[in-house]
Amino acid sequence: MSRLSKVWDAPTRLFHWSMLALFAALWASGEQGGDWLGWHLLLGKLMLVLVLFRVLWGLVGSQTSRFSDFLAGPARIGAYLRGEATPAGHNPLGGWMVLALLLALLLQAGLGLFAADVDSYLYDGPLKVLIDSDRAEWITGLHKAWFDVLLALAGVHVLAVMLYKLVRKIDLVRPMLTGVKALPEHAAPLRFAPWWLAPLVLALVATLVFAGLPWLAGTAAA
Repeated sequence: MSRLSKVWDAPTRLFHWSMLALFAALWASGEQGGDWLGWHLLLGKLMLVLVLFRVLWGLVGSQTSRFSDFLAGPARIGAYLRGEATPAGHNPLGGWMVLALLLALLLQAGLGLFAADVDSYLYDGPLKVLIDSDRAEWITGLHKAWFDVLLALAGVHVLAVMLYKLVRKIDLVRPMLTGVKALPEHAAPLRFAPWWLAPLVLALVATLVFAGLPWLAGTAAA
């Protein structure tokens, strides 16, 4: 017997779909170049805010959003593959993919902070002033190349979701939209963070990015 239960909290679901939209917008604005790089910079800062939020939410957020809940060792991975365990949230393999994507996005955003607009130098990264031009141009090339890695990781993620639907008949998309999924009737209740914690964490990281980065750049220029 199973019952519909809340599994994903609103902050985790909003992060997931907002990141998808931001990823597409960053791709489009980066490809366009020119004055679109102004939007690319803004969207990149928003992406950094979201990724930092998700990292902190993985430490203090709801049970299924925490790294401790879905980053599993060989024993738990083996039990899952043998069908002996059915996690409420991310399965052990999906959990490691989440971590890989977060780290890849964090690296991409970090590289963008030091990247240079090699065409007009109007839209340099906010921390480009901390390094010399040659190094900034090298980082710019790495920033562009790393995007291909992100695309590959995103492709693997989408493929895994499709295979789960086609082969195992498990829909991973709907629960991430609605927040609920069918769990065994005897499953233990899940723990969810209080409603006010997510806005507090988001405000903290937004302040860090949108106030902290200009402060660092200004300190270097002084």
